[in-house]
Amino acid sequence: MSRSSARAATEPLAALVAVVAVSAGLALYAGALDEGLAAATGERDVAGPTADAVERRLTTGGVVDPARVSDSLSAIPSGYEGNVTLRAERQWSAGPTPPASADTDERTVSVALGPATVRRGRLRVAVWR
Repeated sequence: MSRSSARAATEPLAALVAVVAVSAGLALYAGALDEGLAAATGERDVAGPTADAVERRLTTGGVVDPARVSDSLSAIPSGYEGNVTLRAERQWSAGPTPPASADTDERTVSVALGPATVRRGRLRVAVWR
């Protein structure tokens, strides 16, 4: 038996597949660990998804209707309290005053101020227990 046939060798493609598999496993483990820690500590991003739901309730054709601000409180998840504030030349608000510890999300939206009058505004959603 020649000396070269006794050596172990790995095909480059097999090595590449192994590296990808190990990397994917580590990424999945890190993601699961992050979710587990967030659930254990009670830290969860509630304001972002709630702001998405509020914006969908307020928006028609890509423009927010300020008259719907008070109706948007129905998008607040059960077990939470919330405040929705819309600012564009004026301010519309619904819900109790949020505490300093409230989880908040703020975004830019287009606001209908009248017939053929649309201005840029800020939608702020605060959620807390």
